[in-house]
Amino acid sequence: MTSITFLRHGQARNNVERTLTGRRPGVPLTEYGAEQAQYAARLLASMDIAAIYSSPVQRTMQTAQIVAEHNSLDVVTDDRLIEIDMGGFTGMKYDDLMARHGNVFLRFYQDDAEFAGLGVETFSSVRARVREMVEYVLERHRGENTVLVTHMDPIKAMLSTVLAISPDSLHRIIIANGSLNVFPVDEEGHISLGTVNAMDPSRLTRLW
Repeated sequence: MTSITFLRHGQARNNVERTLTGRRPGVPLTEYGAEQAQYAARLLASMDIAAIYSSPVQRTMQTAQIVAEHNSLDVVTDDRLIEIDMGGFTGMKYDDLMARHGNVFLRFYQDDAEFAGLGVETFSSVRARVREMVEYVLERHRGENTVLVTHMDPIKAMLSTVLAISPDSLHRIIIANGSLNVFPVDEEGHISLGTVNAMDPSRLTRLW
């Protein structure tokens, strides 16, 4: 059995500042985020990784490069792994956003029509492109282990596809910075869930 591992980027400046950065450039990993990526790289070293794909956003690329160097691989960027387009929410603080629009994260997973009008990518769109990416990887790397370095919501899209999680439950799940989320693939191409948020156990109370 092989696997596709989704790795969320390490802690970045936007996580510390609690800002919806989206796809904006110039938001690098923090020093702590680089340490998280190093830890993830060491965990992946025993998994015989054949390929690493990454979102083109700076914080994911930095994470992917750390993993790649530790595992003697190159990084291939793919827009299907990119952060969601935050549209009119880009640059807003989490607290301000919640005060103005209520529980925006739950509404996002519910594909709230208002968000599309604000230029925010729908969750259905995220699920579709992630599913397409996974199909591509399964075809190109049949029988091999791969790593996809991405963001929280593409990983949640994968979880919701494999487990059919409801929007209410999905918005309560936190995908930790620098965590490994492993999806085993059997010989017939069926995907299951192996683990969520694999990371240093000492971080269980410090997910960001």
